[in-house]
Amino acid sequence: MEPASLTNEKSSRQSCTLVIMAKAPQPGRVKTRLTQSLPVPAVTALYRCLLEDTVSLAQSLNGVKVALMCPDSDLEELTRLAGNTLQVVAQNGKGLAAALTSVFAHFATDQQRVIAFNSDSPHLPAPILENAFQILAAHDVVIGPTHDGGYYLVGAKAVHPRLFENDGMGTGNALEAFLTRARGLNLSVGFTDSFYDIDVEDDLTRLAAELRLAPTRAPRTAAWLAAWDQNTAESPTGAENL
Repeated sequence: MEPASLTNEKSSRQSCTLVIMAKAPQPGRVKTRLTQSLPVPAVTALYRCLLEDTVSLAQSLNGVKVALMCPDSDLEELTRLAGNTLQVVAQNGKGLAAALTSVFAHFATDQQRVIAFNSDSPHLPAPILENAFQILAAHDVVIGPTHDGGYYLVGAKAVHPRLFENDGMGTGNALEAFLTRARGLNLSVGFTDSFYDIDVEDDLTRLAAELRLAPTRAPRTAAWLAAWDQNTAESPTGAENL
């Protein structure tokens, strides 16, 4: 018979779900702010690497269930890409606010600890994600702030429909707006470490520098960035084909 402490820990981990907010890697629909510095086909290929590495990061967490939440129009393609490795669920409604509400309406049942995570932070250290679930155990919601005023993850143990009204995880005032609504709903908020996601060229430059030193943190993304740098150096016009 297992000790009670081990049984409780295992049960606690089984009550955790990480939901990645994803889109199908289609040209012109993903990471559009990066198209100011990279051609659209390159951005699309990069996003697919970011998403695949993010899924790998999520699946490395011990005892945490992993799923994808996506727009209804992307369900078939993402289901095909995911194969049998994880659940893919279509959101109700359009936009990120609707997607976030859908995450908790679908998964946050019976005090299940649920965290919605963006699809472009595969370089996030796994202990930060693990700690987010621990923080959520003691708070109504948990939030992971980004350096630009948005947030890269948000977690809850119940659905709060008004919590994400007119919201977007990556926008400059998203964190402040979220905290204002959380206070209005009398929800206790816990915080993870601040981090950065990949929205603009400066973010990508920072990520590339970090992955040159530690490519195993996000191996697909690291390989794509290395190939892009080499191709650009050898033939700037040919880089668009990556």
